[in-house]
Amino acid sequence: MTRRQSTQVNVGTVPLGGDANVSVQSMTNTDTADAVTTLAQIRALEAEGCEIVRVAIPRADALEGFKRICAESPLPVVADIHFDHRLAIEATHRGAAKLRINPGNIGDMARVDAVIDTAGAAGIPIRIGVNAGSLAREYQDLDMHLAEKLAASAVSFCEHFESRGFSDIVVSAKASSVLTTIDTYRLLAA
Repeated sequence: MTRRQSTQVNVGTVPLGGDANVSVQSMTNTDTADAVTTLAQIRALEAEGCEIVRVAIPRADALEGFKRICAESPLPVVADIHFDHRLAIEATHRGAAKLRINPGNIGDMARVDAVIDTAGAAGIPIRIGVNAGSLAREYQDLDMHLAEKLAASAVSFCEHFESRGFSDIVVSAKASSVLTTIDTYRLLAA
């Protein structure tokens, strides 16, 4: 099988995209403020073959636990951020190997730009997420299929990131319909 060529980024020491092997990623379901329990879960995931772990930072009081998790984790840690750009910035300062954001729910583009600048200075990639449930208003009203709206939104965010000199991008698109999600990825690949 011939794979479509994509740009490779690194999450810690794990390459994504390009000619890299598919990597196994999972997410913890512990309270990130409880670093001991979260690290135990990460070690259990590693024992099962996990290579990258995603950890939610739902609030500021989880940041100190996140710092310890990054320092002691045997796997590169992705900071899973929703709504608050300050958490993404602080997670970067505390050792995140990658940020996972949905720019559409971070707020205005000045906030997104602050995250881009911080991640760029740290040399870590950002996963840009778009999903049907939080599609930006300018795409909701377009006369297009949902897959086209999701792809257009993702491309717009990628173009914005690249206009700021940031290209370590991973794209994620989701809809409740599997077929819509597949169609979205086909559009993005094209």
